[in-house]
Amino acid sequence: MSKSLVKAIGLLDYFKIKQNLSLVELAQLTGMPKTTIYRLVNSLEEAGLLIKDRNSQHDVQYRLGIKLLELGKLVEKQLTYKNIALPFMKRLNDELEELVHLTIIEGDEAVYIETIGSKKHIRLVVKVGERAPLYAGSAPKLLLSSKTDEEIYEYFKRVPLNKRTPNTIDNEKEIMKEIYNIREEGYSISRSESFKDTIGFSAPIYDFTGKIVAALGVSTVLTTFEKEKQDLILEKVQSTAEKISYELGYNRID
Repeated sequence: MSKSLVKAIGLLDYFKIKQNLSLVELAQLTGMPKTTIYRLVNSLEEAGLLIKDRNSQHDVQYRLGIKLLELGKLVEKQLTYKNIALPFMKRLNDELEELVHLTIIEGDEAVYIETIGSKKHIRLVVKVGERAPLYAGSAPKLLLSSKTDEEIYEYFKRVPLNKRTPNTIDNEKEIMKEIYNIREEGYSISRSESFKDTIGFSAPIYDFTGKIVAALGVSTVLTTFEKEKQDLILEKVQSTAEKISYELGYNRID
């Protein structure tokens, strides 16, 4: 992380002391030159992290921007999903002894916000905070399927469909076939699309509005996967995702 970025983010902490601060006050509090403060504050203002207080009677003052509230709500939402899902994820992990993960969309990527590792000797590891493109892997593709067709085609314009493994589907038409199938079946399966020698199973988690807000997934190493367990894993993943959805206030109407 660049020193300028660290300094800029550090400035935000001083707004815990006082709601509104001027450039002079920030310079006094930090011990940094006023020219440096001016440059850092300008960058934070451009990013929406600070805004000018138009009601200030004296020197121009700044306060925390609405962007921080948006980011805070996103973090709060993630924590809510994690807190509700975690007990169910632990039970699923105990039952299947495989890697269990919870994934959400952030921008054009899928982000793993919670993982519980496999209990087996040969194990697949996915870290919390790890990101993946939405077009590859069971959980990312399930999340992509929650978007409208129009949104997905706009996504294709923005994001290059690079192959992560030989099995990665990098053709828009083929990806859309997968998307339609996921919507119809209500779950997603992928084989070595995002990581080599893996198989993943994911099911949607809905909130009280009926919107897909996360994907619950189970992944394992393909070479040790027992094919006869596929139906059991799918049933467990889907039923667990449904329980989490109900905890979020979802009421399914067929």
